[in-house]
Amino acid sequence: MSGKVVLLHGPAAAGKFTIGKELSDLTGFALFHNHLVVDMLLSVFRFGSPGFVHHRERIWLDVMGDAVRAGTSLIFTFNPERTVSPEFPQNLANRIGACEGTVASVEIRCSEEEIERRIASKSRQESQKLTSIAAYRQLRDEGAFAYPPIPSDFSLDTSNVPPEDAARQIADALMLPIIGFT
Repeated sequence: MSGKVVLLHGPAAAGKFTIGKELSDLTGFALFHNHLVVDMLLSVFRFGSPGFVHHRERIWLDVMGDAVRAGTSLIFTFNPERTVSPEFPQNLANRIGACEGTVASVEIRCSEEEIERRIASKSRQESQKLTSIAAYRQLRDEGAFAYPPIPSDFSLDTSNVPPEDAARQIADALMLPIIGFT
């Protein structure tokens, strides 16, 4: 029995992690938040350095491939940005397909105003996530978030949608099994 990867992709503070937690509770899929790997690698490598980039993508692909091969379905949160190879989404699809699994891609969108409000929120201050509006604006203006479009099976604007409603909409759109209630 092979698993499925639900790729939640979108900008910083769009709600990927929060929605991912709700979707995990709803479906029983494991939540593989990209910051688990990012934070680990930051203890050794500078963000964006060749070693960081190499190991981040290798670990992402190895973990997801092995999980799917073992029959584990999971949700992966992903912020497309320029230090990630443009081939990553296709490499992910290829790896998961080779493990006889599938990838469902979900674009999470959010207004700039809401992103900035969320970046400044207390919940982000307690993490290694981007927490400075000034830094966000500088990175955005410098093109740090420039990334080729990722084909999506579903797209959702989360500016005014509570996370539990977003999770339910995603599960319904992708016809995911429901085991819990949110």
